[in-house]
Parts: sequence; structure tokens; C-alpha cells
Amino acid sequence: MKKFIVLLVLPLFFSCSQYQKLLKSTDYELKYTKSMEYYESEDFMRAATLMSELQGVFRGTDKAEILNYTYANCLIGLKDYMLAGHYFRQFVKTFPTSEYAEECQYMSGYCYYMLSPKPRLDQTDTRNAINEFQLFVNIYPNSTRVPEANKLMDELRDKLVYKSYLSAKLYFDLGNYMGNNYLSSVIAAQNSLKEFPDTKYREELSFLILEAKYIQAVKSVDKKKEERMRDAVDEYYSFVNEFPESDYMKKAVKMFDDASKQIKYEEQN
Repeated sequence: MKKFIVLLVLPLFFSCSQYQKLLKSTDYELKYTKSMEYYESEDFMRAATLMSELQGVFRGTDKAEILNYTYANCLIGLKDYMLAGHYFRQFVKTFPTSEYAEECQYMSGYCYYMLSPKPRLDQTDTRNAINEFQLFVNIYPNSTRVPEANKLMDELRDKLVYKSYLSAKLYFDLGNYMGNNYLSSVIAAQNSLKEFPDTKYREELSFLILEAKYIQAVKSVDKKKEERMRDAVDEYYSFVNEFPESDYMKKAVKMFDDASKQIKYEEQN
């Protein structure tokens, strides 16, 4: 067993020893060759370490293009999407006519996509991803990657809509706490629908607008109650016309019936 363990460990020790010598070497051609070998064998950590040094050495030479491209892909292999995205964008700026420029523009968006957080968190990276993918589609409209870019953009936009839905829902849940949050909820939901009219959350946002308008009317002072109830009724008709089979229909009809009664009562008094 001891001999067997030794046989396993010796190649690893020898490999590490060789790599340490390589790091200290000033034979940059050898480092370049070995870095590519490490990359091909998916040893991204060693490859990236060598390439990080070699970028300055080979800047302006015929090796610079492939070196920068490969280094960015090493970072993808290491799942360092923030740094990888930076190098993909730098590649496009430095080598705009390269055969790899199209891929690098796409990967710039993909890195932001991978950095995009859950909907409740800040969505700066989500918007950056959409912008980079849209730029890719504009520059390379005939690329085979366009369908995938569009698919990922739709996913990212839905995340932004859901984020805005959560914000509108938060206003709704706050009610009249320190102000008229129902109005803020309506405005937030309406803005979301204007920006993303085809979102899959359209029904949820539309119902939230109806419900917020109705509750705002219920809680209004007498002089504003009738006007706001009429507004709620108008919103009900808009909702029903667009979503006649909605799961929210029972609640919507109940609000409509109550609002209609309130309007009649206000008219009689």
C-alpha cells in the first residue's frame, strides 16, 4: 500500500516541482507553450497564472491576440465572471477585427448574465447583461448565437419585471404607512408595464394595479371616494377585457361589485 501511495504522489510532486521552476523561469516562449498546454488540459489555474504574466511580455506581438482570448476563457473556466467579462470587453476594444471578436462580445454579456443576482437584490449586472447582449445582436445580427442571446435577454427582462413587481407589492403591503403607498404601488406597476409590455408577469401587475386602486378608494376620505371608486371600476373593465380567464377573477368581481355599490351610494347622497 505504501508503495502504491508513493507511486501516486511522485508524479504530482514532480509536476508541482516543474511548475514552480517554470514560474521562476525567464524563458517566456516556454511559458507561453506550457500555458497553452495547461489550458488545453483544462488546468485553468496554472494556465491563467502564466498568461497573466505573459500578457505584458507579448503585448503588441503576434501572440497577443490568442493570449488575451485564451486568458479570458481561462477565467471563465475558473468561474471568475467579473474579471473574465472585463477581459472579453477589452479584447473587443483591442482586437475589433479579430475572428474571436464576435464570441468575445457575446461572452461579455454572458459574464454579466452569470453575475446577475436574485430579483430582490440590485440589478445593475442584469441591466449590463441586457445592454451587452443587445449590442451583440446589433453588431452581429446574422450570428448563430443571436437566438440564445435573445432568449437570455428575455430571461433577464423578466427578472427586472419581477423585481419591479416586488417593489410595487412592497408599497402595496405598506398601505397608508407614512403616506399613500397604494398610489406608489400603482405607479411602480404601471411603469413596469410600460417598460416591459410583453412580460409574463403582466397579469400579476395588472391585478395589483386594480387591487391597489380599489383599496385606495375604500380608504379615501369622502370627497375623493367616488372618483377613486370609478377609477377602480374602469381598471376592473381593463383587467377583465385582457384577462377574462384570470385566476384572480373572483377577487376582481368582488371588488367591482363593492365599488359599484359605493358609487351608487355616493350618488344618492
